[in-house]
Amino acid sequence: MAHTDQTDHTMRRVLRREIAGTIGLLTDEHDFRAMRRYRSFTFHDHAAYLRQVEAILRTRAAQGTHTTIALFDPEEYADFCTAAGLEPDASASRARFTAELAAHGPTVPYEGQSLTDLLPALVDEAVRQATWEYTSTLLATLGSCATCGEDLGRAAFTRAHRLLHRVLESAPPGNRHLVCSVKGHPAETLLAVLLVEEESDGTPHIDEAEALEFTSVLALGLATHSPGGLVMRISPPNGPDRIHGWRLRGYGLEPLTAAEVFDAYCTDVESGDLISPESNVDYCAPPDLGDDRLPPGHHH
Repeated sequence: MAHTDQTDHTMRRVLRREIAGTIGLLTDEHDFRAMRRYRSFTFHDHAAYLRQVEAILRTRAAQGTHTTIALFDPEEYADFCTAAGLEPDASASRARFTAELAAHGPTVPYEGQSLTDLLPALVDEAVRQATWEYTSTLLATLGSCATCGEDLGRAAFTRAHRLLHRVLESAPPGNRHLVCSVKGHPAETLLAVLLVEEESDGTPHIDEAEALEFTSVLALGLATHSPGGLVMRISPPNGPDRIHGWRLRGYGLEPLTAAEVFDAYCTDVESGDLISPESNVDYCAPPDLGDDRLPPGHHH
């Protein structure tokens, strides 16, 4: 009998390693305080809570168990409980919400990094997902072109994809860091970042989710003729970094001159004050993107 118990215990331990888990994390003090209104949530101090989470993550990693971290939002949790008819003041409800987050929410894998590094990555992922959902929704509601009947959102996305491809194709060799900013509605600025790393054989490595979000933000700017811009920093294997820029103009990208790129990079966005230029950086006019005209009849 003892032997059977021992075997069961070993089997369970092996199985636990096979189970991928998700921890819903309250990243800031404000969200933590919001959860304290539930009596079943027994933590009292946010710093102590984070230390406990980090200890659990380390233990799971040491056991060879994979853990994903999800962003736990108390407002979304309350809405989820209302919609699902769940009692919010129950750990089982929190576990069910976390399982939902694992499937659809912003998550990052735990790979041994400290929470100090992990928290900003998780918040960035949440912002990325929110930006993607926001731009996708707006593009989907643009309707069809009155002249040709084409879906405006889809056409803008196709055009943005083509322009991004040209920008990357025309760039000199090296790792590329792109930022697209578009004045949103009503007043906030939408930002998307794309990092394109070059493999040793020169093949570009692109994160598909990042590229999708970047393209959708650019597409929204094009479709709505919103003010915006695209900046690319190239870090070649040798020599100084090069910085190129374009402004969104009409349904395309208009190159910035070297002086305009310099001004954009060396001016503080908040105060308008001048910032010292970086050393070992060239501010350049971008390469020609080729014939950027639209086919006849396409004036979206």
